[in-house]
Amino acid sequence: QVQLVESGGGLVQPGGSLRLSCATSGSIFRIYAMAWYRQAPGKQRELIASMTTSGSIGYADSVKGRFTISRDNAKNTVYLQMNSLKPEDTAVYYCNARIQTYDSAGRDYWGQGTQVTVSS
Repeated sequence: QVQLVESGGGLVQPGGSLRLSCATSGSIFRIYAMAWYRQAPGKQRELIASMTTSGSIGYADSVKGRFTISRDNAKNTVYLQMNSLKPEDTAVYYCNARIQTYDSAGRDYWGQGTQVTVSS
C-alpha cells in the first residue's frame, strides 16, 4: 500500500508564498518521477512541475520563474515552493508519483490534494 500525503496549502495574499510538501509512504521499491498538478474550478487538471530521479525538471509556462520543485530522496518527499502567487494560481494542488512497489510494477499514485487560495 502506497500513500501520498500533501500538506502546506492555505489562504495567501497575492504576491505571497507557500510551500507544499508531499510525503510518500508504504512498501516502495523505487520512485521514478514525481510531479505536481493543479485543478482550478471548471478546468482540467494540469501538470505544473515535474522532476525525474536523474534530476530533470520541467515547469508549465504559467509557473516558470515563480515555482520551484525539489525532492528529498532520503525522505521520499517532494516539495513545491510557490512564490509571487497570483489569484489565478488558486486551485487544488495534487502530488503525483510513479512508484514501483516490491510486489507490483511501476504505476502512478496520487495524493488527496491540498487547496491553495490566493486572494486579498
